[in-house]
Amino acid sequence: MPIHPFAIAPPIEPMLAKPATELPTGGGFLYEPKWDGFRAIVFCGARDLYIQSRDLRPLDRYFPELHDALLAGLPEGSVVDGEIVIATPRGLDFDALQMRLHPAASRVAKLAQSTPAAFVAFDLLAADGRDLRDVAQSERRVGLERLLANTRPPIHVTPMTRDPVQASEWLSRFEGAGLDGVIAKPGDGAYQPGKRAMIKVKHSRTADCVVAGFRWHKAGKGERVGSLLLGLYDAARRLHHVGVTSSFTMAVRRQLAEELAPLRTRALDDHPWREWAEADGDMTRMPGGQSRWSAGKDLSWEPLRIERVCEVKYDHMQGPRFRHAAIFRRWRPDKRPIDCGYDQLEITTPYELEKVFGAAGRDR
Repeated sequence: MPIHPFAIAPPIEPMLAKPATELPTGGGFLYEPKWDGFRAIVFCGARDLYIQSRDLRPLDRYFPELHDALLAGLPEGSVVDGEIVIATPRGLDFDALQMRLHPAASRVAKLAQSTPAAFVAFDLLAADGRDLRDVAQSERRVGLERLLANTRPPIHVTPMTRDPVQASEWLSRFEGAGLDGVIAKPGDGAYQPGKRAMIKVKHSRTADCVVAGFRWHKAGKGERVGSLLLGLYDAARRLHHVGVTSSFTMAVRRQLAEELAPLRTRALDDHPWREWAEADGDMTRMPGGQSRWSAGKDLSWEPLRIERVCEVKYDHMQGPRFRHAAIFRRWRPDKRPIDCGYDQLEITTPYELEKVFGAAGRDR
């Protein structure tokens, strides 16, 4: 018998997924929506509960409402893998989720009331005190559904289908709700901590963006470019900071520093982000601004004259910005910066999250 209060001693490296451009078919895959939230493994004992993050740290203090709900709703001796999300009528709100990682307990308690979180379970690692990590994925799924058959919000079981056609529909239909793609899990696979034993498929899109500035690389300030700051124009011709691209080799970073040097001359004279550059990092939503999520990183930036356009690849938007760092594809010397607007982006129709939650268990 274990001396710790849980069926499996935390922490556990979560099982991961490798990226793919197409959904795999055949081979008995189980398909699930990929949730855009905080990965969490929940350990439930007789009188205690522990919520572990993807990076093996405790999350309990940031989500007190979930801690209490999970302690009341999960059976003793269970360990469940899943995702913490905040759902709104407009879809998943990752920014609100980030706000929960606040050092002040009073602030966390207030946000727990105003923006309560939910837990979406998608794997079962232990039940009745028994370690199930060597059990096949398809059997763990049956056990998960049985274990959580009578739970109520904020605890949910993720939808699942074995039909690749259905999964393909999810890939486009659920995206408007803020979901992050589709996960394919081999039905006969064991739970492999730290291994990329699953497959994730996301949309891949391209956009032409204004290159309005850059940040130096941490290992070569003044010599190597770390990332390019990207902008898009709205209908009123205002240039918005939409994200960065930083997928460069060291050789290309050095080349970029030389190539962009002429554009640094008098760059602030008519720069649309001039007030941001002069804010000394006080404005957290600006390209050079610090935030509590920056973890001490140097986010100072160098403005460039608005002359360059590049094409980048991105997966989806989080509000007006790219959710993740975009991938540089090529320069677009044939494109004028003023022609790089939001109107070029593919718009995904929002899909009510209630339908996503309600789909759980229909196709088993």
